[in-house]
Amino acid sequence: MKNKIIVSGATGFVGQNLVPFLENKNWSIIPLSRKLEQNNTSLNYENLTIDDFNAAYAFIHLAGKAHDLKKTSLDDEYYEVNTELTKSLFDLFLQSDSKVFIYFSSVKAVADEVKGILKEDHPYEPGTVYGKSKALAEQYLLSKTIPSDKKLYILRPCMIHGPGNKGNLNLLYKVVSKGIPYPLASFDNKRSFVSITTITEVIENLLTRRPDSDVFNMADDYSISTNELIKVMALAIDKKPNLISINSTFIRWMASVGTLLGLPLNRERLQKLTESYEVSNSKIRKVLNISKPYDTKAGLTATVKSFNIK
Repeated sequence: MKNKIIVSGATGFVGQNLVPFLENKNWSIIPLSRKLEQNNTSLNYENLTIDDFNAAYAFIHLAGKAHDLKKTSLDDEYYEVNTELTKSLFDLFLQSDSKVFIYFSSVKAVADEVKGILKEDHPYEPGTVYGKSKALAEQYLLSKTIPSDKKLYILRPCMIHGPGNKGNLNLLYKVVSKGIPYPLASFDNKRSFVSITTITEVIENLLTRRPDSDVFNMADDYSISTNELIKVMALAIDKKPNLISINSTFIRWMASVGTLLGLPLNRERLQKLTESYEVSNSKIRKVLNISKPYDTKAGLTATVKSFNIK
């Protein structure tokens, strides 16, 4: 039990990086999947029992229904996967001998828009079904009494970057790689990112050092503007950044027209491209005494270069 960890969502981007990282630290990983695998080395949700939890030191819950940018998912899917499944797994954990439960949530559980810098004490104000489903899961976990010998850690990452993970950076990468002009350079914004390296190291530190149960934001030390991000991308693939500064008032007017006519550039998309979303990581840094910040630009450069690998 001392070195066994059950991990849900082990095949996702975070899981694919976390599992080998932990295995290299001599942890024994038991993947939890939706289907029973032929090799019988993993567990599945249907046959998971309290005995499985008893055999594990920790449970890391990465699995979840991600935010659907195309808006084709039903609301119930978010609540079923992100809320109800999390509640069921946590109930089993509380009844078991397992010692640590790590829930991978999101900053979107508390705010879809941020004024200033987002901290952990921000009230719950999710703006999407995805965020609401994560918030409900968090609230359920936090409503329970945690036995003195157990620990609960809720992690709220912002946008994750790392080699192989295109995610929300993919659209911007296509613009830069094709030399398409970026017409929103007149907007001055700042966004926080978090490196997959930071995530894996923080999780391993929580497992070994076991600070008090708490909620932690996950972000790199420095925020970066969209204009800076485009320059980093261009430099990484030996392209010249093509930034065009068009009057922001005119752009907003165009977005309003686009909203009325159903065009690609609408108010919602403009907001996503130009809004600021800064996240504080001071709490986790203080608790774990992290002294060496991860270089956001270096991490993003490595991420972008991985897109170019055929």
